[in-house]
Amino acid sequence: MSTGHLPGHGPESSPGASRVFGDGRVWGHGLERGARVALMIDGDRYEAHEGESVAAVVMAGCGLELRKTEGRDPRGYFCGMGVCFECVMIVDGTPNTRTCVTWVRDGMNIERQIGSARADTD
Repeated sequence: MSTGHLPGHGPESSPGASRVFGDGRVWGHGLERGARVALMIDGDRYEAHEGESVAAVVMAGCGLELRKTEGRDPRGYFCGMGVCFECVMIVDGTPNTRTCVTWVRDGMNIERQIGSARADTD
């Protein structure tokens, strides 16, 4: 069964590594990861590494959609430098947080945002 990784580049290529996300992260790249942290995304527990942006963690684990407009149109990562506001989410209860320039930390709570209001459950 294929894992979607090139030989020698899967999570099994790193000693003691475990696969936390699907194929959203690049394994075997030679970079050291920061300390592992636990956080919540839309009520589900995820693991990430210090030094990763909130946007990167959400996209690696949950798909490319970071928020929806008030008309329910999906939005995601665009500029990557905090200028466009397409990546805003609710982080630790604060709406409109630019997730491309916000770094993960242990215990963080992240929710998808609809318009300028809180995320709904549908």
